[in-house]
Amino acid sequence: MTDLIRSVSSWPLIYKEPHYRGARRCVTLARIETRGGVVGWGEAISQIPEAALATGLVIDRGLGPTLVGEDARDVERLWAGMCRHAYWYGVEGIAGFAISALDMALWDLAGQLAGRPTAALLGGVGATRSPAMGSVIFDMRDLDRTLEEFRFMKDAGYPILKAGWGMDPDAMFGQDAARDLAYLRAVRELIGPDLGLVVDVPGARRVWNLKTAVRRLTEWEEFGLRWVEQPLHPAELDQHRILRERTRTPIGTGEDEWSPESYRHVLHAGAADVIQIDPGRCLGLTGARKVIAEIEIAGVDYSMHSWSGALNTAASLALLSVSHHGDTLDFKPHESPMQHDVVENPWQIADGHLTVRDSPGLGVTLRESELERFRLT
Repeated sequence: MTDLIRSVSSWPLIYKEPHYRGARRCVTLARIETRGGVVGWGEAISQIPEAALATGLVIDRGLGPTLVGEDARDVERLWAGMCRHAYWYGVEGIAGFAISALDMALWDLAGQLAGRPTAALLGGVGATRSPAMGSVIFDMRDLDRTLEEFRFMKDAGYPILKAGWGMDPDAMFGQDAARDLAYLRAVRELIGPDLGLVVDVPGARRVWNLKTAVRRLTEWEEFGLRWVEQPLHPAELDQHRILRERTRTPIGTGEDEWSPESYRHVLHAGAADVIQIDPGRCLGLTGARKVIAEIEIAGVDYSMHSWSGALNTAASLALLSVSHHGDTLDFKPHESPMQHDVVENPWQIADGHLTVRDSPGLGVTLRESELERFRLT
């Protein structure tokens, strides 16, 4: 009886993101406590205030009450029940955030109740140590500042370096061919030929059409990019496939997907070489694990889009350990409130890698007193 769920609550949080020069960003946490007093935490990358508050409402008044009284160890059954409960308004968008946070919290609980790391419960067969991909935002108005970021990541020991989008909506990576080339040439010269380099094009903003994307990726072959992320709008799956056929640089996409069903469309279209998965968005660890099973069948790789908080990092590491198709995970190179201030044991890279912790559950200890400082009401 002590493993039955006693309470479920949401924690919408807002903070100033150092990687966006202090811009306000949000996550929504879910807290689940059993009758025996064991607490599990999960995270949704809700990003903006109205989404964070709406996610909290769905957790507190919709999905959370369906979990009270249930066995916290029965994660997959509870996941399926939450998906059924949300059928009328769908499991994408706000409901997708809510299910993601709750499922992550359930897996955290399941690991703690079993006395085992969540990664072990997921059936990890791959490496428990994954290369970290230092990820920053381009400053397309200040090359020197951008190079400072890459120098910092190189000196910190990241084996893979990534930048994308732009600090200013009017000056984004991908908008100016000559400027993009100058940036890539300067970055590659700075970091040398051996470090992995990934660039993230704001495809969701439709900065390129297919013809432009083919031309740009062909021009960029000299830089040996590990992959180019989301070069086209994420819904344009057939055009992603054609782009793959006409160019040599690997293509990545997937961070905007929500469910195993939507990822299946990406895979069946042959739209990408590397699939980005975010457990704080795509229905938690249960949803992500189902996606990984499809990825293995398709024979492509996946990376974890974990550019938010410490819980998401923990979940991403666990998911990388379940398959040999796992590649890397995004990781913020500078200290950030959701990675440092609110946890007792922040993640740190060692020799350019992050390692799954051997403590029960996700291995992240939150400081509830600190969470209150960031609470969004």
